[in-house]
Amino acid sequence: MIIERSAGRGQKLLVIFLFVGAASAFAGLLFGSVHIPADAVAQALLSSSDGKDNVAHQIIWQLRLPRVLAAFACGGLLALAGVLLQVLLRNPLADPYILGVSGGAAVGALLGMLLGWGLVLINLSSLAGALAAIAIVFGLSFRAGGWNLYRLLLTGVVLSAGCGALTTLILTLAPASDVKGMLFWLMGDVSRAEEVLPAWITLCIVTAVSMLFSGSLNVLSLGQMKAQTLGVTVLPLQVGIYFCASVATVAALMLAGAIGFVGLIVPHAVRLLGVNDFRWLLPLSILLGGSFLTLADTLARTLWAPQQLPVGVLTALLGVPMLLLLLSRKP
Repeated sequence: MIIERSAGRGQKLLVIFLFVGAASAFAGLLFGSVHIPADAVAQALLSSSDGKDNVAHQIIWQLRLPRVLAAFACGGLLALAGVLLQVLLRNPLADPYILGVSGGAAVGALLGMLLGWGLVLINLSSLAGALAAIAIVFGLSFRAGGWNLYRLLLTGVVLSAGCGALTTLILTLAPASDVKGMLFWLMGDVSRAEEVLPAWITLCIVTAVSMLFSGSLNVLSLGQMKAQTLGVTVLPLQVGIYFCASVATVAALMLAGAIGFVGLIVPHAVRLLGVNDFRWLLPLSILLGGSFLTLADTLARTLWAPQQLPVGVLTALLGVPMLLLLLSRKP
């Protein structure tokens, strides 16, 4: 009965969230430091290559559209990773960065910036740090064919603390001219995103894999013992969840740096709206996460234009009152 009610509500919310996603994307194209009317935005989107000499066409296609696509993909990846980790750890406070992936990526990226490397090497260094964190956490929590979720969580928290200390050390040693760029990476910066196609491919693949096992996720959310009793092969499922969440988190980090709060609040917001069935929770969280980050990034580049604000600050400032409002309405 609960699943049926959740499915009925999920269908209605899916239509609403699709509209919200389209509206947030259009808002991202409409607003900016240069005013472009709505009809000019629509004309630029519909025009072909013969409009390349038009200023509005160049701004939309070369600046705003890639940024909107990057923000939506990053928000969807973070929300998806949050949903998966919360069911894996059975902890509502779990977010994509709780297992040290963000800390490892931050150490790698900031170390590359400190050494004066170019963007490609910085991204590779960040990727190496994230993969090292994933390998360390998995290696220490998966032993002798057994999977200890408590050790997994503890290892991730300890690793995050160690990476946080290294990050502080790098910021202390870095020249003053490099500190601002490092801080923007730590707080999230969608403007540095260049190739959005890999992030969208990763989002589609991880979403498809997660949806295939959405029924098993519903059972696993009841508890590991109940899932085993009901015939779910728990261990392979948990390992798959861990790596799917890790891949989504790494893709988001490589795209826009460490943007906090999205993976934590978005799954909660969808659940507070009455959706607990993972067949609907997964796509709704992705749509809401993408819409939320797109709107936050639009505000980040327009509120104090031409200066840009860190998008991670906006996600917290917008997310905290939104979640508190939903909690206040929940009996």
